[in-house]
Amino acid sequence: MVFRGPLPDVEIPDLSVYDFLFGDIDAGDLDRIAIVDGASGAETTYGQLIGQTNLVAGALAARGIGLGDVVALHSPNVPAFAPVFHGILRSGATATTVNGLYTGEEISTQLIDSQAIFLFTVSPLLGAAKDAATRAGIADDRIVVLDGAEGHLSLRDLLAENHLAPDVRFDPAEHVAVLPYSSGTTGRPKGVILTHRNLVANVAQSLPLLGADADSRVLAVLPFFHIYGMTVLLNMAFRTRARLVTMPRFDLAEFLRIIQDFRINWAFIAPPIAVALAKHPLIDSYDLSSMEFIVSGAAPFDGTLGRAVADRIGCRVRQGFGMSEMSPVSHSIPANRDDIPLGSVGITLPNIECRLIDTATGEDIEMPAEGTSAPGELLCRGPNIMRGYLNNDEATRATIDEEGFLHTGDIATVSSDGMVSIVDRLKELIKYKGYQVAPAELEALLLTHSSIADAAVVGAHDADGEEVPKAFVVVQSGAEITAEEVMSFVAEHVAPHKKVRQVAFIDTIPKSSSGKILRKDLRSLEVPA
Repeated sequence: MVFRGPLPDVEIPDLSVYDFLFGDIDAGDLDRIAIVDGASGAETTYGQLIGQTNLVAGALAARGIGLGDVVALHSPNVPAFAPVFHGILRSGATATTVNGLYTGEEISTQLIDSQAIFLFTVSPLLGAAKDAATRAGIADDRIVVLDGAEGHLSLRDLLAENHLAPDVRFDPAEHVAVLPYSSGTTGRPKGVILTHRNLVANVAQSLPLLGADADSRVLAVLPFFHIYGMTVLLNMAFRTRARLVTMPRFDLAEFLRIIQDFRINWAFIAPPIAVALAKHPLIDSYDLSSMEFIVSGAAPFDGTLGRAVADRIGCRVRQGFGMSEMSPVSHSIPANRDDIPLGSVGITLPNIECRLIDTATGEDIEMPAEGTSAPGELLCRGPNIMRGYLNNDEATRATIDEEGFLHTGDIATVSSDGMVSIVDRLKELIKYKGYQVAPAELEALLLTHSSIADAAVVGAHDADGEEVPKAFVVVQSGAEITAEEVMSFVAEHVAPHKKVRQVAFIDTIPKSSSGKILRKDLRSLEVPA
């Protein structure tokens, strides 16, 4: 059964990303502040941003780079990221954004796979970038170091060339705008083919729910290289003419200082930040009264944790859901809906159709007349869905079916009024004596314990070879807790088959830059239970 959200469809403009974001800007908005460097306070207006974007596009065109070419952008969240990213798209080239934590080997894999011919980076990451460029055959004169480095052009050098932006024409529905890399529902990272229409559509679809406007001051801590930061920060914030305040990396004290000093009222975060906001004593040392909305995405987010953040900070908390392959947002709790439980990911965005299918039979699960449906894999179809995986038809066919539905690999339920809740990722479900155990459920429970700062759950094997839930626990500073106490606490709250049966204590839970728990890393740890 196909179901949709309660909001009407929105118009998807037939425009490039650049024209959609900046083509109709009012003259009065050109002097409005677009970006602020959170560290220094340096400001960039919308007029300056657009001018720099056009100059980057012109500099690339002068080097023969445009339609059909791929340009890599390897940088943390600094103001220069924005005009470079949009300059690449404005030139007609395709941007492949690279994780700032990658090693040279990992970067080179992406450069080679995407066939990138030009690279932007920053001086602190230059060592890994040059190593990767050498492996990928990119010469030094095609590496621009945004903040400058000996032997390389800087962004200031490119802007000073004063080349006019090219006149490029393409079909937004067909032309590839970005190639972020994602593991999808399984396997090694793959290039996700997202067109200009995909990105434009997802901003248009998200705006009715998320509610930011020209008076919003948005904290940009989510990495721009990740599709979450790319869409909700670089694109959606600019479309609404909001003010974006950048952070190159997460540091709790700096995060809180920026909220206080710049009077931030919107923050898009991942769940690990939410844990700190709910539990860390440093929160009480800062004035966070300006905060109005915190939106969490990129990983499961428990309602109890969300309410704890809302109560501690004194703001409204929302949750959304998506994946790179969906540009990325498919579901969100609207800003104006206080009645939706925080454990839900909210309603389906406009222009998206969804299905739930039984993971055993493949049959559709009906949307109930009342109450909540049985769990099933969530499928989505809409204008924000990727064209496919780069050079990987097999993975594309395994992810997008013949009817155009993308199989998310996430298990969800839907209520009679259209509220969707994610149970867990299909591939992460633990099978204990034939019963399915969702790690996210146990992780959310563990985080309610006052002595636990962070936690993750994976499937491990006992002496009999049976798969069992194993908890990795980070103990709250100054607290003490034993493995037996952890297991007893969980046992008090869950059915017998969901009990945690092994516990290991570690210093930190490994997570990706977008906030997802790296379960494969946990499984490989030799930590005694």
